[in-house]
Amino acid sequence: MIRLNKFLAERGVCARRKADALIAARAVTVDGRVARLGESVDPSRHVVCVRGKRVDPTVSERRTLVLHKPIGVVTTLHDEHGRRSIAALLPSSPRFFPVGRLDVASTGVLLCTTDGELARVLTHPSFGVEKIYRVRASGDMTESTRLALGAMRTRRRADGTWTFDVALREGRNRQVRRMCAQRGLRVLELARVRFGPVEIGSLPAGSTRSLTAAEKRALDTLMRDAARQKRAAVQPTE
Repeated sequence: MIRLNKFLAERGVCARRKADALIAARAVTVDGRVARLGESVDPSRHVVCVRGKRVDPTVSERRTLVLHKPIGVVTTLHDEHGRRSIAALLPSSPRFFPVGRLDVASTGVLLCTTDGELARVLTHPSFGVEKIYRVRASGDMTESTRLALGAMRTRRRADGTWTFDVALREGRNRQVRRMCAQRGLRVLELARVRFGPVEIGSLPAGSTRSLTAAEKRALDTLMRDAARQKRAAVQPTE
């Protein structure tokens, strides 16, 4: 038996938290009945469907792509308002889903994967995976503002705007923009240039690439460390 949200993640439907949201929204059925949050299934016996489409019970090869998300594209596979989504930039098969989000006005590295467990580790705050954002902003960059933001590689441009990098280890919605606004800075451009060990480099906007061998090794190490952390957390104490 396996928890239903983990089953959906391992079959490339979505990450675990999104799976729980689908279950709560009554979009998942088990043997024809509406699924319950927290329940377990036996992939060899139970028929699991999402929005009426059966989930393949076999575990497919796990794949991850690096996408340079352009400005104006929403980080969803389907948009109810008809806006252009990242689905238009990804292969139709297998079904990739985004790891976290970038807002519509931001650009940069977006990992898209079929591996729900990888998505969970990369986005869960307890694992503290670092993300680097490059900002161009207008306003007064004082020393106290620089320290409050943790701004790195700060530079004033000829047009009076500032460029700098910010590192985050959790992904709250529009966090960099809110942090800057609180210090009187107006963000003009925002790009995520690194997500964990994966850098955007020279990948053109709107394009995808496979992980490099070094990136795969680094992500595998991250997953092993996460597994050890999980085992240590559940070990009984004397």
